[in-house]
Amino acid sequence: MTALAAPPTAPGAGPARREPPGGRGPRRVRRGAGRTMHGGLLSYLVLGLALLVSAFPFYWTIVAASRSNADLAKVPPTLLPGPNLIRNFEAVLEEAEIGRALLNSFIVSGSITLGTVLCCTLAGFAFAKLRFRGRGALLTLTVGTMMIPPQLGVIPLFMLIAELQWVNQLQAVILPGLVSAFGVFFMRQYLVQSLPDELIEAARVDGASTARVFWSIVIPIARPGMAVLGMLTFMTAWNDFFWPVIALSSQEPTVQVALRQLGGGYVHDQSVIMAGTLLGTLPVLLVFGLLGRQIVGGIMQGAVKG
Repeated sequence: MTALAAPPTAPGAGPARREPPGGRGPRRVRRGAGRTMHGGLLSYLVLGLALLVSAFPFYWTIVAASRSNADLAKVPPTLLPGPNLIRNFEAVLEEAEIGRALLNSFIVSGSITLGTVLCCTLAGFAFAKLRFRGRGALLTLTVGTMMIPPQLGVIPLFMLIAELQWVNQLQAVILPGLVSAFGVFFMRQYLVQSLPDELIEAARVDGASTARVFWSIVIPIARPGMAVLGMLTFMTAWNDFFWPVIALSSQEPTVQVALRQLGGGYVHDQSVIMAGTLLGTLPVLLVFGLLGRQIVGGIMQGAVKG
C-alpha cells in the first residue's frame, strides 16, 4: 500500500490547520466565559454605606417610637430602642381612629391597585400589539395627561363627587385612581419588549379570541411587570394625603389623614407621631415582602431586554 502524500504548502506558510470532523471550522473558546465575577472591597464598602444610609431613617423611626418625648429632646439623642413602644401604640389608638384608618387604607389601596393593574395591562396590550385606527394619537394623548398637574383637576373632581353624593365615602377616593397614564405607558413598553408577535399569531391560528389571548398568554408573560406596577401603585395610594384629606372626613379617614390627629397640644408628642408613622409603614413593607421576588425579577428582565 502506498501512503498518500500531504498536499504541498507554500513556502513560508505555517502548518496546515486540522479540520474537525463534520467539515466545521475550528472552534474558538471565549476566554472568561462562565467565569463568576466577584466584587472588590471597594464595592462592598459602597454597598454597605448605601444600605446604612437607606436603613437608618427606618431604624430611627423605631427608636423614636419606643422612646418618650423627653428622651428625643436630649442632646445628643439616644440611638437605642426604649421600653415605650407598646405605650406609644396605645396612645396612637386612643388619639386617632387608626384601626379604622388602616382598614380604609387597605380597602382604598387594594382596590386602586387591582383596578390599575388590570385596566393598565389591558390598555397596554391594546397599544402594544393590537392594530386600530387612531392608536398613535390616543397613546400620545394618554401620555400627555401626565404633564397636567393633578391640582388643576381638584375643583372639578370635587364638584363631580359632590353631585354624585360621594363626599366622605371611600369610592370618592377609589374611582379617580383606577387608571393611571403612567401605568398604561409602563405596561405598553413592557409588553412591546416581552411579548413576541409570533405567540399572538399562533393563538389566532388556533382560533383564540382576543380575550382568550389576553388571559392565557398576556397575563402570564406580563406578571413581573404587573407586580412592579402593583407595588408602585399601592405605595402611591397608601401614601396619598392631598385628595383623601379633601374628599374624606375625620370619621372616615385613611392612614395619612388619621396621622395628622396625633401629637396634638401646645408641644407635639414626637414619640406618638413616630409610633403612628411606624404603624402606617408596616403594611407597605409587608406588601414589598410578598411581591419582592416578582418586583426584582421584573426589573432585571427589563434591564436584560433593554
